[in-house]
Amino acid sequence: MSLNPLSNKVSSSRAGTRQRRKEARPQELLDAALTLFVERGFAATRSEEVAARAGVSKGTLYRYYPSKEDLFKAVVRENLSVHIEDSAVQVANFTGSSVDLLRQVMNDWLCEVGDRNLGGICKIMLAEAGNFPELAQFYMTEVIAPTNDLLCALIRRGIERGEFREVPVAETVTVLIGPMLHMVLFEHAFGACKIQEVQIDPASVMAVHLDLLLRGLLSSPVAPTTDLAAPSPSLSSRS
Repeated sequence: MSLNPLSNKVSSSRAGTRQRRKEARPQELLDAALTLFVERGFAATRSEEVAARAGVSKGTLYRYYPSKEDLFKAVVRENLSVHIEDSAVQVANFTGSSVDLLRQVMNDWLCEVGDRNLGGICKIMLAEAGNFPELAQFYMTEVIAPTNDLLCALIRRGIERGEFREVPVAETVTVLIGPMLHMVLFEHAFGACKIQEVQIDPASVMAVHLDLLLRGLLSSPVAPTTDLAAPSPSLSSRS
């Protein structure tokens, strides 16, 4: 036992720092993996590159994530699945109109996924799913199916409350999602190449998309001057 109180204090501080570093390591690995996956794609990203970007050894990476597939799944769960789960809870508890709910869900998606690196995961899966069928099934189960269920429930809610017309729900959800995927693919394909001839303003596209869609959904006609896509508070900011 050391008789020097200062030495004991320094040792304790270093131990605490190491513990905090260890606790932060999984998130650092996921952040590094997301960046590299989006930059290079799944197939072209090597595990040792992720470890190097996170500042750890390859052995440390494998201690947390035994394979590149496990690492990719963790990235999806940490960044996309959590957002989908939160949105599903918020939709289930929402008490306002279905117009407000749809607008908020879509604007939340734009803020959380469409305008961030997370959109690159969608591009990866569309481009590489055929080469990795096990990951494709994982993504279908973890992301696509829950998102589809969430939006179908939202559209049905509007129909049942008399706010939306009787529309084919599954097809309406496909129409709803289509422009979102287009913006993601455009940004992570042409945007990455710095091509400037045609540019997309995601917020403006979202406003037009919602205005057109809601005019088709509403059970009662609205005045042409009514702004159906007006900004509204984020779902995540509501209690």
